[in-house]
Amino acid sequence: MDKPVIMTVDDDPGVSRSVARDLRRRYGHSYRIVRADTAIAGMESVRQLRLRGDDVAAILADYRMPQMNGVEFLEQAMDLYPYARRVLLTAYADTDAAIQAINVVDLDHYMLKPWDPPEEKFYPVLDALLDAWHRADRRESDELRVVGARWSARSYKIRDFLSRNQVPYHWMLADDPEGAQLLAAAGEECEISPAKLPLVITADGTKLIAPTTAELAAAVGLSTAPATDFYDLIVIGGGPGGLGAAVYGASEGLRTVMVEQHASGGQAGQSSRIENYLGFPDGVSGAQLADRARRQALKFGAELLTARTVTSLEVKGQARVVGFADGSSIAAHTVILATGVSYRRLAAPGLDDFVGRGTYYGAAVTEAPECRDHEVYIVGAANSAGQGAVFLSGYASRVHLIVRSDGLERSMSHYLIEQISNIPNIEVHTGTEVVGAEGDDHLERLTLKGPDGERTVDSEWLFVFIGAEPFTDWLGDTIERDAKGFVLTGPDLTSAESRPRNWPLRREPYHLETNVPGVFAAGDVRADSIKRVASAVGEGAMAVALVHRYLEKA
Repeated sequence: MDKPVIMTVDDDPGVSRSVARDLRRRYGHSYRIVRADTAIAGMESVRQLRLRGDDVAAILADYRMPQMNGVEFLEQAMDLYPYARRVLLTAYADTDAAIQAINVVDLDHYMLKPWDPPEEKFYPVLDALLDAWHRADRRESDELRVVGARWSARSYKIRDFLSRNQVPYHWMLADDPEGAQLLAAAGEECEISPAKLPLVITADGTKLIAPTTAELAAAVGLSTAPATDFYDLIVIGGGPGGLGAAVYGASEGLRTVMVEQHASGGQAGQSSRIENYLGFPDGVSGAQLADRARRQALKFGAELLTARTVTSLEVKGQARVVGFADGSSIAAHTVILATGVSYRRLAAPGLDDFVGRGTYYGAAVTEAPECRDHEVYIVGAANSAGQGAVFLSGYASRVHLIVRSDGLERSMSHYLIEQISNIPNIEVHTGTEVVGAEGDDHLERLTLKGPDGERTVDSEWLFVFIGAEPFTDWLGDTIERDAKGFVLTGPDLTSAESRPRNWPLRREPYHLETNVPGVFAAGDVRADSIKRVASAVGEGAMAVALVHRYLEKA
């Protein structure tokens, strides 16, 4: 098999030769290094590589090129090689260009020139990016094919599940020629009709008609069945808190299983870019962060179950038994509740009719390309809404940020407010609410109520980031919760009788144990927790330390 390609484009001949020399010295045995001295020549090389069917693992482009700058070059190149890792080479004065590239081409890294020595400042970055490329690119993007309808909530649900679980797929509309051909071919055998969409065809030709997430997960190779029926630790929820607990639990020798209903990453996994997480100065998407954490947990031996719905938690002697929707169950010495929160539904007449058909809760990254050259509306005033606005501004002609309060300062980080103020196609509407929605088979119009009264606007796209609701109803009376459903722990427990038997004499503010001994809570699901990715990860790690303390005393 031909070697994959690393491409470098720089119009400075001396710099171009230096970059190629450094690349060949480290990667020449495993990769073919292709060098171009102009952006035009670089694009021609990219096209020729695509026509020959060569793989491109990484593209390094200088920002200051006269024919087209590095951001424009990477934007064109990613249409041909969407999985290639993208690196922008910049001078110290070009950091604004890096921010632009993050928003436009989902830049993987920007690198300041010159780097010396490359062993410290160049190779470690490329090593990580190439490693990520190999993992993400094991299958061709068209191995899994999904045929559906544009404004279908079920089609959106399938695409969202695949995207958030890092499963490559090729999406096509039922009325496109290729989609219609697949639909007709499947119809002869499966009696499929447009009303039964979406149709999913796996790499081996298996046909799934409007599959459930559990059926889809099994078909694409995600783990859905536990390897055993008893563990040291069950982690319920795969957001930052749950992933943190899985990593630390497994790395410390506990037989650990993490159960996730939808996809690893939780609400944070839907963030288009997180820029204030420690250790990622260039920012990282929620999907990337979740994927790294998931792989880290697997490396340490944690078992990760996807598409499993937890319905009950019972105490049976020293065992904590977790029941699933299909009637099966698993048990463990300890449980960590990390089910996180979901975005609260927007209570506007007509809006619920268009969920998945123009109305989306969270970033809905799969829908972003469809928003190109359209006006979109975002409801929310916290960081997630700000991140979504910045991300979608790279696609939409205009982004309208709908804010009920009189400003963003009380709920959004300063760096995001500054970014939004510097992006010309984002418009913030304060003192404004969405009070109605209309359309036929999808969202077409919104009614807004603002300082000047009500008005109706045309829009097919609404993204909602408001508040949070904990996923805890399934706990019943087993676990104490506050009036909003958040899990009570430590000093917040309401009665002396409900305190755990190993309650410390000195009430520690970080105590994460619930009213049931051996059951802990971490992250956003816990009452009065700090709703940040970093704090959720920290609580997941702390909960594992308390699990060890409990097991020593049990």
